[in-house]
Amino acid sequence: MKQKTNTRFLPKGLTILHEDRDILVVDKPAGLLTIATESEKAKTAYAALMDYVKKGSERSKNRIFIVHRLDRETSGILVFAKTETAKQTLQESWEKTKKIYLAVSHGVWKERSGTIQSYLVESKAHRVYSSDEPELGKLSKTKFKILKETNLYSLLEIELLTGRKNQIRVHLSDKKHPIVGDTKYGNDTRSYPRMALHSFSLQLTHPFSKEVLSFETKIPSFITGLVGGYERNTNET
Repeated sequence: MKQKTNTRFLPKGLTILHEDRDILVVDKPAGLLTIATESEKAKTAYAALMDYVKKGSERSKNRIFIVHRLDRETSGILVFAKTETAKQTLQESWEKTKKIYLAVSHGVWKERSGTIQSYLVESKAHRVYSSDEPELGKLSKTKFKILKETNLYSLLEIELLTGRKNQIRVHLSDKKHPIVGDTKYGNDTRSYPRMALHSFSLQLTHPFSKEVLSFETKIPSFITGLVGGYERNTNET
């Protein structure tokens, strides 16, 4: 049963899309970490939402659990569990969860659609790269489709067939079409206000009711603005 959101405790910058006894689904803004790092402990979606579920009471036993993560500069749909059991159930079926992203890349693509596949490896310096050798990394698949393009940029719909760290960013960079604003895997500097990657829609099976839940967010104006505007067709999936 969906719960009502108490706006008094709603974390700033986060929009709650769905909340029930078992899960919490939010729309995360760009610039906010999912969970703490060595350099940033407090200003994270996890910390803000932990405060939210505790409703200001340190004695509260309410908690949230990480199901998956979005990079700091990626906006959009982020799912948390409210029990350990819900977390495990969601993670076990995560590969079956349909995850659609929108991204703007540099350049015009030769292919209109396709699937990028490689084995992703993370270096000791925490940089992810592709390999053709199965024993080195994890098999990763990224399905893409061109939605609109200009002379400079291409708007892509991306279905994440596997969920590896930095997967979309690495795969688009491998194709020589890095994401606009990606300073780690592209050649961009900080001249863009953010990275043009957004977790647009997600369809999951509820961990207990087994109901199929679908969520969709508004496309950030920064992303649509790069390609001169974009209106999504309801037939697009």
